[in-house]
Amino acid sequence: MIIRLAIMVAALSVLMAAAPRAQDASQAPGGDAKKGQSLYGSVGCWECHGTQGQGGPLSGPRIGATMLPYEAFLQQLRTPQNQMPPYEPPILSDADAANIYVFLKSIPPARAVKDIPILNGLN
Repeated sequence: MIIRLAIMVAALSVLMAAAPRAQDASQAPGGDAKKGQSLYGSVGCWECHGTQGQGGPLSGPRIGATMLPYEAFLQQLRTPQNQMPPYEPPILSDADAANIYVFLKSIPPARAVKDIPILNGLN
C-alpha cells in the first residue's frame, strides 16, 4: 500500500515537473521570494502544503514550483475550493500574496523518478 502510494506520488510529481510552464502576462506583480517564504511559514501554508509546497496525499495539494498563473493562485487563495480557509485581504494583502507566489515559483520542480535512487526499481 505504501509503495503503491509512493509510486502514485512520484508519478504525479514527474508529470507536473514535465508539464510546460505558462509564460504570459499573469506573473505576480513584484514580489520577494524571501519575504514570501517567511509569510508562507507565518500564515500557516506549510501546515497543509508542506514546508516546500510538496503537498501530501492526506493534506493540501502540491503548490511548490506552481504552474498556476498569478490570477488563478490569487483566486484560489481568496475564494478557495474544498477545505482551504479563505485568505482575504485583511488577513493577507495582495503584496503578501505576491511574495508567497514568487516563493512558490522559486521552488525547483520535483525530480524525475529515474533520478531518485530508491525509486529506480519501481518505474
